[in-house]
Amino acid sequence: MQIASSPVYLDTSALAKLYVAESGSATLEAALVGRRDLIVSELAVTELSSTIARRAREGDLSAAHAQRLYQRILQDCAGGEFRRAELTAGVHRDAERLLLGLGRRVALRAADALHLALAAAHTAQVLITFDTRMRAAAEAMGTFEVPV
Repeated sequence: MQIASSPVYLDTSALAKLYVAESGSATLEAALVGRRDLIVSELAVTELSSTIARRAREGDLSAAHAQRLYQRILQDCAGGEFRRAELTAGVHRDAERLLLGLGRRVALRAADALHLALAAAHTAQVLITFDTRMRAAAEAMGTFEVPV
């Protein structure tokens, strides 16, 4: 995966690959190592926390490991590993406009619209996602580079 443009917005599916070993994790990590232009939102942190909790419930992660992952995510966010994208009323309005406009052509979920609006509000040039519906919506917008 080559990422030349900047800045880079990571949705939850991308952020997850940085903390939980999955298919594609190593490739993504290699593409992002050393970058200081990565943007994540509080929405992604909350969604990833939900994913970690689900994996712990299902027995894929121990409760202790889930807690360590969660603490590491919070430390990385607080420590400046990522630029933070805040959910504001303006971002919500932009997401709603996307739902009403783009949502006629693409099966756009509310959280996906919020991620797209957050990325746009923070002038991301690249949006990294591993979610097929999110990718389709980002490509339909035509605003971001969406690496495969």
